[in-house]
Amino acid sequence: MNRPDGRQIDQLRPITFTPNIAPHATGSVLVSFGNTRVICSATVEESVPRWMRAQNVQGGWLTAEYSMLPYSTLDRKSRDISRGKLDGRSSEIQRLIGRSLRAAIDLKKLGQRTIWIDCDVLQADGGTRTASITGGCVAMAIACNKLFAEGKIKDFPVRKLVAAVSAGVYQGEPILDLNYPEDKDASVDFNVVMTEALEFVEVQGSGEEAVFTSEEMAAMLDLSRKGVAEIVSLQKQAILTADRAAPADLASLTAAFKR
Repeated sequence: MNRPDGRQIDQLRPITFTPNIAPHATGSVLVSFGNTRVICSATVEESVPRWMRAQNVQGGWLTAEYSMLPYSTLDRKSRDISRGKLDGRSSEIQRLIGRSLRAAIDLKKLGQRTIWIDCDVLQADGGTRTASITGGCVAMAIACNKLFAEGKIKDFPVRKLVAAVSAGVYQGEPILDLNYPEDKDASVDFNVVMTEALEFVEVQGSGEEAVFTSEEMAAMLDLSRKGVAEIVSLQKQAILTADRAAPADLASLTAAFKR
């Protein structure tokens, strides 16, 4: 089986992180999975949602928003605001991003504040939701590191990094990290979210007018574990190099990840 871009079945696309891409955000990164590019930012708001105050829920909150810019696809994609509502796909993805990142953070250590994760797709070539989760986690960790450095929080709240990757069955064979041509023609499509300890956070999988066997599912999950392990290593490098001017804080961050 030959993949369209010549990769091996267990090979990720080239992945890069460019931290501090949005100077007004508390933390930000441009993440690239091949030709899929997403700007992920984390903005800290010194308040919590009304429902938390009404129910006297302690700690903070994290939520996410996701959008595809009009020029991110071959054919212009209309902005949600022009339709007057968020489309179902975007709503489902931003809920997935929020759930995934809340699994990585101790909200009680945030104090009474909210972290907004904004994921804006610049270019879509398959895997925008997995790239958004992966980049959103990096932006979140950078933001938390700044809060810690400024003395606004006493304990680093990120418990574990999370990352996500796609897998699927293409031309009868399980493969890792599908690009758009593969995603379009895949008979099975999986999105897998895991922690740095390779614990599952969420698995989304379905046959595209097809079925799959337990052996194929096991193969896709094995491929995903391999991919996430590689991605987490890149995430840590991006976080630890985001602010070279604060070595003491970076040391604290490194220690937090070792726990």
